[in-house]
Amino acid sequence: MYRKTARRTGGPMARKYRYLFLILCIPFAYLLLPLSSKDFSITVDQEMLKRKKEFLSNLRDAAAGEEVEDCKPPNILIILADDLGKTDISMYGGPYVKTPHIDAMGEEGVRFTEAYCTAPICAPSRAGLLTGRYQHRFGFELQPHDRYPKNRMERIIYRLILLGENWVVSDASSFPRQCDIEQQGLPPSEITLGELLQSMGYVTGIIGKWHLGTEEPFVPNNRGFDYQYGFYEAFSLYAAIDDPDIVNHRHDHFANRYIWRTGRTGASAIRRNHQVIDEDEYLTTAIAREAVQFIREHSDVPFFLYVPFSAPHTPFQVTREYFDMFSHVQDRNKRVYYAMIKALDDAVGIILEAVQEQGLDEHTLIFFASDNGGATYTGATENAPLKGGKFSYFEGGLNVPFMMRWKGNIDPGIIYDNPVSLMDIFMTSVIAASGYLPDDRVYDGVDLIPFLKGTREGSPHETLLWRADYNRAIRQGAWKCIIDAHEGAAELYNLELDKVEFMNQSDINTEIIKELEDALRRWENGLMPPLWPKVMDYRFTIEGVDYFFAI
Repeated sequence: MYRKTARRTGGPMARKYRYLFLILCIPFAYLLLPLSSKDFSITVDQEMLKRKKEFLSNLRDAAAGEEVEDCKPPNILIILADDLGKTDISMYGGPYVKTPHIDAMGEEGVRFTEAYCTAPICAPSRAGLLTGRYQHRFGFELQPHDRYPKNRMERIIYRLILLGENWVVSDASSFPRQCDIEQQGLPPSEITLGELLQSMGYVTGIIGKWHLGTEEPFVPNNRGFDYQYGFYEAFSLYAAIDDPDIVNHRHDHFANRYIWRTGRTGASAIRRNHQVIDEDEYLTTAIAREAVQFIREHSDVPFFLYVPFSAPHTPFQVTREYFDMFSHVQDRNKRVYYAMIKALDDAVGIILEAVQEQGLDEHTLIFFASDNGGATYTGATENAPLKGGKFSYFEGGLNVPFMMRWKGNIDPGIIYDNPVSLMDIFMTSVIAASGYLPDDRVYDGVDLIPFLKGTREGSPHETLLWRADYNRAIRQGAWKCIIDAHEGAAELYNLELDKVEFMNQSDINTEIIKELEDALRRWENGLMPPLWPKVMDYRFTIEGVDYFFAI
């Protein structure tokens, strides 16, 4: 008969190690708990989407019922640079690169001296430009991201990787789920300039950088553009890295390393109407080539062509031909940057020449602008004499080059000094095309033509406002207030007397600060919360003071 014996479980020392193991597992499990949350679920405003569809349908019906007239509506051409500082071009006093083709826009039309983007960062700025509305009204307040920390352990790893850099990973307790990340884009309920003009009978095209959503509902062919060439992401390579005719310059920070690793894969691939293609030509030149072809093919019909170049956004790549033009520049970083701007200027010249060749000069309303200020973190530009740059609410980040030309309709050589916004491109284009807008949403852009012709007095914008998470700013008349809500700090500048924002007057003009803060709060009452959160903050230092901007 067998005797049943108790199973040995070890002595006191073994039990001690088991307890220790269990104790250690608790914090480890905590570090691995997912940070994804349903709080960032994105839903489409179905009622607003329905009204949008009805409005565009009515536009199409109206366009179809119109009798053919001798004069067709004007073509609309928007040329947008990426991260081009105001003083990077010679029209605004830039000393390093001569940009005669871009300058010609201002000489033959109007040069705006006080033009502002709606965000000092790519995607939100473009959302405001293409809708004519503050992007905060529909939740596109922050830069969209394709990656967030999945858990606390991953966040710790990211922070360790970024030690010593100016990028600080967010300490938020939750982030979007993958399914919600895929819904980050320009909401389908919003009406783009492409959708509106397309419904009015325009042939529409986008050639270059999109950056307003990478999934199917958000891509250009589904947002009002008949033709698309370029890429969906924030960046793409200008050429193959190993091309012997290309000069590469890499920046040693994590964002740029990510760009070089990504190359032309995923949403950074070059596409033509959804189809990924191979492109051997230097991208800035290729964008000009595609724009010229579009203009030639549609010269006999009204067209809307949006040409958002990627230059001079990183990665820094340029052909050796342009690089050799700046042999006098010893700093390789700046030499490549200047060469990229020169290539951009020539590309703009090629496009303007095509408009002229087709006899469309007096029948094409043309805009040129940059989406935000120069990226000072590259070390290639300073936006001097303006303060700050991309990722800041100082003038170097918000005050951008902006020109407009419509031969025969706008007098040449106008210098316009009142504040304007890139949102005004939308409204000016719609009115020029004899279009109209729905009455179910607020539009913030203004038709600039009456101000330029002198038929309307005053300033297009008495007040301009900005918000990105805890960052706030407002310009009202000469006064500009910049607020960091996290720190409870405010800076106040009189831009008429102090355009370089050197003299902070917050201590001696508290009543003005209160007035501007009240105006900001009233504006914020009509805004949506951001549809997605920041993933990090960018830290920059000016005159010994650290500033942070939510990205």
